[in-house]
Amino acid sequence: MIEPVLDAYMAELGRAARTASVALARATTHAKNEALLAIADEIDRRSADILAANARDLTAAAGLDAAMRDRLALNPARVASMSAGVREVAALADPIGIVTDLAYRPSGIQVGRMRVPLGVIGIIYEARPNVTADAAALCLKAGNATILRGGSEALHSNQAVAACVHAGLERAGLPATGVQVIATTDRGAVGAMLSHPEYIDVIVPRGGKGLIERVSREARMPVIKHLDGVCHVYIDADADLLKALDIAFNAKCQRYGTCNTMETLLVHADAAGRVLPPLIAQYRAAGVELRGCPATRAIDPDMSAASDEDWYAEYLAPILAVRIVGDLDEAIAHIRQYGSQHTDAIVTEHLGHARRFLVEVDSSSVMVNASTRFADGFEYGLGAEIGISTDKFHARGPVGLEGLTSRKWIVIGDGHVRR
Repeated sequence: MIEPVLDAYMAELGRAARTASVALARATTHAKNEALLAIADEIDRRSADILAANARDLTAAAGLDAAMRDRLALNPARVASMSAGVREVAALADPIGIVTDLAYRPSGIQVGRMRVPLGVIGIIYEARPNVTADAAALCLKAGNATILRGGSEALHSNQAVAACVHAGLERAGLPATGVQVIATTDRGAVGAMLSHPEYIDVIVPRGGKGLIERVSREARMPVIKHLDGVCHVYIDADADLLKALDIAFNAKCQRYGTCNTMETLLVHADAAGRVLPPLIAQYRAAGVELRGCPATRAIDPDMSAASDEDWYAEYLAPILAVRIVGDLDEAIAHIRQYGSQHTDAIVTEHLGHARRFLVEVDSSSVMVNASTRFADGFEYGLGAEIGISTDKFHARGPVGLEGLTSRKWIVIGDGHVRR
């Protein structure tokens, strides 16, 4: 049951967002870019304020686990990355208004498709304050209004970033209500948000599996989501040893708490003897707990035994499941059974194996000789990302500007009537 006060509050935000979406949909590319550059300048100018707000959040969040604190924490480099991401979005081509496939029909009319904003996008996320800047920038460039519901653990950080966004919008003459951050930490606000399809056109949840499952279950509007990031690296029999060591270590240890971090390492039996001993030494030196199949534990008896649950696990922590497989078919079958269709990679010098992996692994990102950590909107040239989708409609993989738009049919005639 949604409390009337919360429902009224959400309706008020929704009405303001719907009104703002009309102004943003017709805003020129120049105006949107001017706002984005002003937002980036404000983030740089108010960096100390953002860090101070984040310190308050971190102090209050002392009981959070290490992965969540890592997502929450800001430092000067991460704040600078926020503003850099906003500037990169400003540099991207504006997709709105682009007409494609315009062609004459036998009747004499011209028929084509025009890219248009989605309208109002609601985003529900946990911990990461950088999402506030990324989401605002991408939605704005795509001509959408945005309602942001950050986690209570990042309240002060999100408000500090939102202040920069509002200042930038106002400097460019665009409505500040084009980006609204929900001010209450009441958990009921999520339910209220999900119950207003008349104001919100699509919801994007970013956070833990519980949050995403709840949003998918309760939302009365379409949802762009991924549930898990159970990512794999498969080291083929034909892998280059140095590439395999670098990629497998980076995919796990570059950052533990992200959805594109490797959770299961698969190694061809013919490569295990030369690959696993040095990799195991690297992982142990980095403090990674290893859980292996019987064949893996025959190489390293000190390793813990992996259970069936480990193959499904998204650890978001320094824990790695390791399995030796007999061939490429077994590796693909393992990914098909236990994976989450997020990101999977093969390390191989065999062109045929690489091609098979690309074709047969049904994930939103499939990689050859590269770390899974590259599955990211910034790395893909999207400027930033609103999230990663493992669905097949309406967007898949890192969701950038194009994923925040739709297309409508347009017809151009000159007094044509149907006979």
